[in-house]
Amino acid sequence: MPCQSLNKKSILDIDLDNKKVIMRVDFNVPIENKIIIDDTKIAAAIPTLNYLLQHQCRVILLSHMGRPKGEKNLEFSLAPAAERLGRLIDKKVLFVPDCIGQAPQKVAADMKPGDVILLENVRFYPEEEKNDTEFAKKLASLAELYVNDAFGTAHRAHASTEAIAHFLPAVGGLLMNKEIKGLANALKENPARPYVAIIGGKKVKDKIPVLIQMLERVDTLLIGGGMSNTFLAARGYQMQKSLMEPEYVDMITEMMAKPEGKRLVLPVDLVVAKEIAEGVETKIVTCDQVPTDYIALDIGPQTVELFAKIIAKAKTVFCNGPMGVFEHKEFANGTYEVMKAIADCPGFTIVGGGDSVSAVNHMSLADKIDHISTGGGASLELLEGKILPGIAALMDQ
Repeated sequence: MPCQSLNKKSILDIDLDNKKVIMRVDFNVPIENKIIIDDTKIAAAIPTLNYLLQHQCRVILLSHMGRPKGEKNLEFSLAPAAERLGRLIDKKVLFVPDCIGQAPQKVAADMKPGDVILLENVRFYPEEEKNDTEFAKKLASLAELYVNDAFGTAHRAHASTEAIAHFLPAVGGLLMNKEIKGLANALKENPARPYVAIIGGKKVKDKIPVLIQMLERVDTLLIGGGMSNTFLAARGYQMQKSLMEPEYVDMITEMMAKPEGKRLVLPVDLVVAKEIAEGVETKIVTCDQVPTDYIALDIGPQTVELFAKIIAKAKTVFCNGPMGVFEHKEFANGTYEVMKAIADCPGFTIVGGGDSVSAVNHMSLADKIDHISTGGGASLELLEGKILPGIAALMDQ
């Protein structure tokens, strides 16, 4: 499995008293008209923040927001996140409209124990995504300790997640610690079996390597979402207008032909419609009966029943990605029923990825899942066996 060591130091392992800390968080939250519509990621950073404040730390928060492409675009400003965090912790969080230069230097120099500031979006500078050493050095100059609590960005070698750790003592926060330990159950050499993975979402493209890895480790791999259309095409079904990636059909055919390909379970029926729209007429059809002018948009009831039976017998479950276009109620049933089955499973359950976590939260099932991962891409890359730069850069135990 992963060749990197996951035995990393966290804030629980070091002296924190009165330290000036620069903490990488993941406040990349959905915003509409400058209003945050889901603050799950902001709330996830609070346990670490509170722990630092209990030790009289001065805390400087760093995050990215969206994809401003290295330019100062106020559509991606973190100002609303500072205001929301302040409300959540009932404490003034000072927002600084830059992350390097005179403004953050002056504010950081004047901080008192217990103060919290949030710097502007690090991606307003192209140097962030280039993992630029000089940019990282400027960020590091603001503090004396680096804490990474942004597991969702740990698979990116960026200046605020990797390069900065070369200039300060670097440890994980409580969320990072929890993620590493939670995912260790799926990563260990002998997970409790049957081990079932459920992978959904739109595209196969980025998931082929992790699917190959998973097929070697799991007992059953359930495939749903838009990506299942490409698998169904590889099985010879005509997927007509449905989202699919024909360039991966040969690769998937080869994957399914291997002995471990027998562990793959695909949908047997689908919810289809002529378009994605509220109130649209839907049909339930078997996979060999998709009408030429219809799009496959969710797994059907027979597939839900099949998946639920497999999940019910599992001792370890890992789920990443929705089963359909669950943002629309017409195509949400598959995702919700699968999440319900995972919540009812007596084994160790892990759910990762933004859409999957949204579904869990929408159904108020979070307390029935053993580990909810804040990083979909990061958790998949960890399971694939890749080294995550943001974790590798932290100090070893």
